Amino acid sequence: MKSLLGSVVATAIALIALTYILPQIVFKGGIVELAILAVVVGIANGLVKPVVKLLAFPISLMTLGTIGVVINAGILLAAAWVADTYWQVGFTIGGWPAKGPTLDTLIGAVIGAAVLGIITAILGLFLKD
Repeated sequence: MKSLLGSVVATAIALIALTYILPQIVFKGGIVELAILAVVVGIANGLVKPVVKLLAFPISLMTLGTIGVVINAGILLAAAWVADTYWQVGFTIGGWPAKGPTLDTLIGAVIGAAVLGIITAILGLFLKD
């Protein structure tokens, strides 16, 4: 199992890379805000995501797993909302949560979740067990 610190650092690096890759995703803050955001995303991925995937299993069978991308996008949007609402971290996805949901928000979240997963998986290869 990877250490908590290693996972937070990998998620933080992936989030920063994500903001440079996608113009819809904006992060305004320092190291402390980035650490808070990485912890929020890590908690969402560790605690909430498995429950949602279990509940969405029948839909996943019908869609051959493509619902997983939608679940990841929802988790990313929820993490952005929690980080902005409770810790005032400047992380927005297509203006979400400040402007509300738009098509730009949904597209940015779906692409962002896919790219975040790829970057995190690549960084995970370099973390020692």
